[in-house]
Amino acid sequence: MRVAALLMAAGRGTRFGAEMPKQYLPLLGRPVLRRAAEALLADGLVETIQPVCGEGESGRVAAILEGLPVLPPVAGGATRQESVRAGLRALAGAAPELVLVHDAARPVVPPGTVARLLEALREFPGAIPAQPVADTLKRAEGGRILETVPRAGLFRAQTPQAFRYEVLREAHEAATAEATDDAALLEAAGLPVAIVEGSENNVKLTFPEDLARVEASLAARLLPRVGTGFDVHRLVEGRPMILCGVTVPSPLGLDGHSDADVGIHALCDAIYGALADGDIGRHFPPSENEWKDADSARFLRHAARRVAERGGVIANADVTLICERPKITPHAPAMRARLAELMGVPVERVSVKATTTERLGFPGRGEGIAAQAAATVLVPFG
Repeated sequence: MRVAALLMAAGRGTRFGAEMPKQYLPLLGRPVLRRAAEALLADGLVETIQPVCGEGESGRVAAILEGLPVLPPVAGGATRQESVRAGLRALAGAAPELVLVHDAARPVVPPGTVARLLEALREFPGAIPAQPVADTLKRAEGGRILETVPRAGLFRAQTPQAFRYEVLREAHEAATAEATDDAALLEAAGLPVAIVEGSENNVKLTFPEDLARVEASLAARLLPRVGTGFDVHRLVEGRPMILCGVTVPSPLGLDGHSDADVGIHALCDAIYGALADGDIGRHFPPSENEWKDADSARFLRHAARRVAERGGVIANADVTLICERPKITPHAPAMRARLAELMGVPVERVSVKATTTERLGFPGRGEGIAAQAAATVLVPFG
């Protein structure tokens, strides 16, 4: 069976109240949208994803989902129903037999959910995950209870919702009224829709407290690991002084095969160490001409990507530069900002500071600069 998924990311999330749409907010170091896509793909049952985004946001979405099996994003419409219809039309060339429709604001798809949905499609044209309503329901108006609503047989619908592709496409093309979800279109057409077991962990981010709840749940499954790094480079004439990604005015620079950014090199080794993933020389051998005079920003991006590939997040990074000169304090804010940008973390998680050796040793004699770093990463157990 060819299985595709629509990832609905065209909403603005006004109730959430953030400066940007909630699907782009960071969730333990990665955008909510990226986590939603990875969750859809985790079981290996979905072959491709068709993102549907807001007008003018296709480039942003493509960058967030880079490296995943996704089709070029398409723009949605004024309503969710119009957006799903646009996504279904864009999928026509892929000719899927089955299609899932998932909210980008649901970053967790619990294991087994997609498998249960696809199994239900053997018998039904549509299936959704849902949770039975456990709370007592009240109908109210003007701050006053009008009646208690029986909760027997009531369920809270979730996504992804799964359908036979042609059935859903025809239902959308024939729809004359708005529906609150895709299953409602099949219901209106008299087609049966199955309910499979949902999960309390399948949270839709509607309010800020929902994001905090999901973060806490994901963080509880992560193990903290600490790595350290150390690096040294000689001071020479005729080279720029680049420290922690920032060019610092100096009559001398650092000698090395790459740009010799001693701060970034130490930090990379700290991250690789936390992952038990070797050191910077293993990933970027100084014997290879490709890395001659290379911008060390590439190395740090790679280290951060290695964390993300393991489903982890960089919790904090601390770099200490050891030198008599240049003075580091005036440049420390720019260094922190640059390192945070390269790692994709908030600047509050990054520290850059400096110390001297009281004129002892090679740093004290102005012969070179050393750096040491520590990094904490959170990675899934196992």
